Amino acid sequence: MRSNKTPDTTLRAIDMVQNNIIHSRIFLIGMMGSGKSYWCKQLSGKLKCGGYDLDFLIESSEEKNIAEIFAEDGEAYFRKTEAKVLRWFGEKKIFVLATGGGTPCFHENMEWMNKNGTTVWIDETIEVLAERLKPEKEHRPLIKNLTDDELKDFLSEKLEERKQYYAHAKIHLKEKDLELKKILSIVNS
Repeated sequence: MRSNKTPDTTLRAIDMVQNNIIHSRIFLIGMMGSGKSYWCKQLSGKLKCGGYDLDFLIESSEEKNIAEIFAEDGEAYFRKTEAKVLRWFGEKKIFVLATGGGTPCFHENMEWMNKNGTTVWIDETIEVLAERLKPEKEHRPLIKNLTDDELKDFLSEKLEERKQYYAHAKIHLKEKDLELKKILSIVNS
């Protein structure tokens, strides 16, 4: 007669497989301009897995760029679409995903990402973000009409709003931690 109990070794093996899958699903979060897309390419190349950009996938799905989606359909529609596309990654086993800056703040996305993978907050300074974003303002609907001075204020305000969500990331990387070897060792630990 077989026992209904699962042996401890089987449970440990299941835990190891589940933990390995979770560590193989990496969600990069942080402010616009923090380098999520850059680090996605770097990490996915080193980990030899798929690297995806959530905004690009939304643009492909909607056949419009982000600015057009915001202008024609509004932010609420964009955020709903973003959550839907994000949930698709529940079906994938191994990947690195660069999310949008606001992704963790809507539709319980942060909770979902933490449940389904490893969240990594890439935390750059406001000064670094502003310098990176100045030449890109035209393509970013939330900042396209801001002066350079207004941009810094906007980024500071957005970061304050979003910190409560970003703070739930499993891994928090500040400027000094942003080296590929360091990130790989932290993500794999």
